[in-house]
Amino acid sequence: MTTNGFVSLVGAGPGDAELMTLKALRLLQEADVVIYDRLVSSDILDMIPTGVSRVSVGKEVGKHCVPQTQINETIVNLAKSGRKIVRLKGGDPYTFGRGGEEVLALKEHNIAFEVVPGITAASGCSTYSGIPLTHRGLSRSVRFITGHFKDDEPLDINWHYVADPDCTLVIYMGLSNLSLICNSLMDAGLSASTPAAAVENGTTKNQQRILSHLGQLQDDVNQAGMRAPVMIIIGQVVSLAGELDWFQNALEESGYAEDAAASR
Repeated sequence: MTTNGFVSLVGAGPGDAELMTLKALRLLQEADVVIYDRLVSSDILDMIPTGVSRVSVGKEVGKHCVPQTQINETIVNLAKSGRKIVRLKGGDPYTFGRGGEEVLALKEHNIAFEVVPGITAASGCSTYSGIPLTHRGLSRSVRFITGHFKDDEPLDINWHYVADPDCTLVIYMGLSNLSLICNSLMDAGLSASTPAAAVENGTTKNQQRILSHLGQLQDDVNQAGMRAPVMIIIGQVVSLAGELDWFQNALEESGYAEDAAASR
């Protein structure tokens, strides 16, 4: 009789390896197998001990290398071998990470598991861009929104509901639909002058940040040649980025920002 192993669904955070939790690091060091996403940074993968099996199930929007159903099957089959499995996911497993789907697959096969939260990309990218998600007098709430539906379904969002000038909007996976997102928000009443930002490869040495306005953001992103992963942040809090920045200036002083731009 085969004894099932144990699966730890672990959030790796937004990219900077030092933003991983102590628990996440310990589980990596104890794992027999690590199953990881494309968005897990190389610095984090370097923390996996020599001899631990690595399985890449990386996906890109529009270029699904491994379908989600196959990822679920991979996790289940490896767990059935009786080993300690770490399913390492960028950001937080339960914030647009499809972690719930993977846990349901484990439950279906009676495989024991735990879920370890990670710093989600919204928090990491905003903080490393000098943008507080909330600020007294500027933002009373935050909304996390997906900018891409599964199977490339139309982006069906109640734009009048989310076009709130007193709210910070953080949009995941919105690069391919950025024009639609910006135009829909303006059509719903949000001013074209609303501060907006786009952050590519947030929290890493390759971070690129654009500070713009809702009506100009698409053109600025196109001009910069930004590529996924990109986090979109819209709201009055973006206006604080110049004063509160601490990371982008350090990147530019070190030359990393220029090197990243030149490599496009």
